[in-house]
Amino acid sequence: MSDFTDVRFTLAVQDLAKSTDYYASVLGLQIDFTAPGWSFMSRGSFRVMLGECSDAIPPHTLGDHSWYGYITVSDASTLFDEYRTAGAEFTQPLADKPWGMREFGVRTIDGHRIMFGQEL
Repeated sequence: MSDFTDVRFTLAVQDLAKSTDYYASVLGLQIDFTAPGWSFMSRGSFRVMLGECSDAIPPHTLGDHSWYGYITVSDASTLFDEYRTAGAEFTQPLADKPWGMREFGVRTIDGHRIMFGQEL
């Protein structure tokens, strides 16, 4: 059996420059590499490849199908405060959940939804 060694999300975005700026300035990711039509970004072990698809269906129109990831973090309260200060749009406030996670949700500039959680 082969182990998974890394996780990288690939997302279609409407405007690559705006989305790259959002992921950097609001979510705190660094730009690792760019190529025509692509931005490769990361923060810790979280990796995302943003691909410009200006004619794709916008994620904000997909309802529940716009979820794309659950990221486990070391300190959800601090990250929530960081994102609030940076102007993130929250889909769910920071809360302790009965399944043992302190978590919150964010909607990106394109409408993708991400959950961030810390094990309690």
